Parts: sequence; structure tokens; C-alpha cells
Amino acid sequence: MAPDAKAAGARGVTAPTRTLIVGSGAREHALAWKLAAEPGMNEVVVAPGSAAIAAEPRVRCSPSVDPLDGDAVVAAARAISAELVVIGPEAPLAAGVVDALRDAGVRTFGPTQAAARIETSKAFCHEVADAAGVRTARARAFSAGQEPAARAYVAELGAEGGVVLKQDGLAAGKGVVVYDDTGLALDHVPSYLAGRGPGPALVVEERLAGHEASVIAICDGREAIALPASRDHKRLCDGDLGPNTGGMGAYSPLPDVPDEAVREIVATIHRPILAELARRGTPFVGFLYAGLMLTDDGPVLLECNARLGDPEAQVLLPRLAVALGPVLAAAARRELAASTAAWPAGLPVLPGATVGIVLASEGYPGTPKRGLPIEGIEAAEAAGALVFHGGSVGRLGGGYGTNGGRVLTVVGRGADLQRARDVAEGAADLIRWDGLQRRHDIAVSLPPAPAVAIGAGR
Repeated sequence: MAPDAKAAGARGVTAPTRTLIVGSGAREHALAWKLAAEPGMNEVVVAPGSAAIAAEPRVRCSPSVDPLDGDAVVAAARAISAELVVIGPEAPLAAGVVDALRDAGVRTFGPTQAAARIETSKAFCHEVADAAGVRTARARAFSAGQEPAARAYVAELGAEGGVVLKQDGLAAGKGVVVYDDTGLALDHVPSYLAGRGPGPALVVEERLAGHEASVIAICDGREAIALPASRDHKRLCDGDLGPNTGGMGAYSPLPDVPDEAVREIVATIHRPILAELARRGTPFVGFLYAGLMLTDDGPVLLECNARLGDPEAQVLLPRLAVALGPVLAAAARRELAASTAAWPAGLPVLPGATVGIVLASEGYPGTPKRGLPIEGIEAAEAAGALVFHGGSVGRLGGGYGTNGGRVLTVVGRGADLQRARDVAEGAADLIRWDGLQRRHDIAVSLPPAPAVAIGAGR
């Protein structure tokens, strides 16, 4: 039997009883759903949250709280005597909300503004990874005024088989474009540099061949404990076609990334990055997300995020066999060593698999249509799926309407990926609104197992 919440407590990890989650999307919905159901949790408050999140048992929302206002978040935490604050999205991290909370003496799980640069600047991520000895794709950063040098590097990498252009700052998962056509990439270079101030604006990166994967670890500045591996699908359309998005679906586990591989990935990627950030005086406490390309020569780091992924959270959290709150609280206290010693392969998981399908509004990833009534959510839940709300709004008289790009994540659970996918697909088919966009190939083409060469040289 997998360790339960009481077992976690017996290892000296104290469960928080009142937790504040900052955010309002499907990731925060999944976090609230998970934490509110755990033993010992008396109250979960989500700021600002949403109508759908507030409908969860033992969860309430504070819709008036601005998640980017550190003082407002501190006040919300003090109002409920929060024993733990968990930051969901990247924008509050970039705004320094964690710094305000820690300055106020509020225990917080999330990186400071300085540590969150591992996500908010792709150039900084490459710099830290290189200093830590972590294998990354070849890349260079360019600022405004360096267009000739940027174009020359695009031409150099493109001659070897394509190139990737990355906006240096936050872009909600949509600032990365993979180019097969080097000429088109050259044409687009000026758009990345125009109007930008000093500092990096564009990262030009080699295009790698392989399968992408995500390994997210809970970190306390020194130690790291892994969540299961997952894979998300960034392109809007089936067959990995169309524009990049924040993610149109995800699944876990991965046939090509067994538990042993996850353990080595954390040892060779996450922990060296943690050590380098600590050496720089910016220890990282929070979810450290490693986006990887699994090449024939082993895993290569593509990017780091400073938070739990979305839609990865929606498929990972339902797989956990232990209470999450005590582990996050231990990390916030810089006391994760007991958990990593107890579970060296990562947090224990339930048997089976999860598949999540994102339902998006017409116009996404551009300007989505809002205010359209959604039908079929209750039917989808009755069919056995979990439905996490990202861009929905409560409607007068009941029900929900669209209020963003990625509106819902429909998650199926099953004994294996095929059965989980069947549940997710069947439930997603029951949900309707005008202009709904979705993919039908999440977790369809699975890489063979086992297959990850770990520890390959640079």
C-alpha cells in the first residue's frame, strides 16, 4: 500500500490546516481540489479563484484580491491565518509577490522574484544551466540593436536542420516558435527585437530531434523530490500542427521515462540548477519545471519554469498517492530532506494513468471569444472525468460560460493510458459551446519504452 497522509506526518512533516492558493486557472483548481480533500486541511482559500473553484468542498475564494499585489496577498493570508501560501501562476512570481509574503513572515511555497528569473528570462536559464553543467540546446541571446548578429546565428543553426526563436520574457507558453524554414525565421527576427529595452530580447536555439517530456520537482532551495513525468502538447491542432499554445493536453505516466530515469533527471538537472541558484544567493523554493527533449544521446534541457505546469498539474495531482500539503509545507520550511530520504524515486503514485484534454475557445491562442454558454459539464463528470476550470465564469441562473482561451481541462483516469484516454475523450465529447477547439490525439502516439539514455555527455 502506498504511504498515506498519516505516514507523511509520521516522518516529521506537519500538514498545514489553512492554505491560501494564489491564482484562478485550471492549475489552481487542481491544487485546491487536491489540498482540500487531504486529512487535516480545514480551509483552502483561493485568491482570486473562480466560481467553479469555489464550488469545490471546503474551498472558498477571495475574488477581490489582486494576485499581482503583494500587499493584498499578504493581507489575504493574514485574514485567514494561513499556515501556507502556494503561488500558482508565473505572473505573481515575476511581480515579487513571494518576496512580499516572506518579508511579512508568511510561510510561502514559491520562488522569489530573483529565483523566478529561471523562467522569466530564457537567457538567464541558459546561463544558470551552463554554469551548473547541465546539458542544454546550443543557444545565444540577443538584445535590441543586435539584429545582424542574431540573423547570422539563425542562418548558422538553420543550416543544420531548423531553428527555434524564443521571446526572452514571459509569454504564457506562447513565446516559442519552431521553424523548419530558416528564411521565415530570418524574416521574424526583427519582430522579437523591435521596441525592446536593454537586456536580452531573443534567444536563438538549435532545433533538437526527439520527444519532449516534463519533469517537475518540489524544491526547498537544496533538496528536490520529483512528481511523475508527464508530456504536454503545445500545438493547437492534431498532429502537432498550428500555433504554439499554453498547452492543449497532457498525460502521465510516460512509457519512455520510467521512474529510474526521473530519479536521474532530478539528480543531473534539477539539483545542479538548485545548487547554482543557491551559490548566486537566490535559493529556489517552489516547483522547478524542467522541459526536456529526449534525444538519442539522452535528455537535453529546453527550458525551466518556476511553477507547476498547466495542463501538467491537472494530470499529475490526481495520480499522487500521498498528501501534497505536508510536502509543500516542508519545502517552504527548507525541511524537505525527510521526504526525499523516504521517497528517493519521487512522490508515490496511485496505480494507473491520467490523460487531460484542454477545451479552448474560438480565437485562442489569439483573442478568445467570451461569454458563450457551456453545456455538458455535469454529464462529463457523471461519465467519470474530472473537469478543471481555467477560463470559465459563473452565469446568472447557474452554469458556466467561457471567459478565456483555455476554458476547461477534462481529465480521464484509468488502469492504463488507453483506458484513461477513453474516459477523457468520451467525457470531452459531452461538453459543447460555439466555436470549441480541442485536440483528438492526446496520448495517441506513444514513444516506445524504455528509452531514455541518462547521463550522456555534453
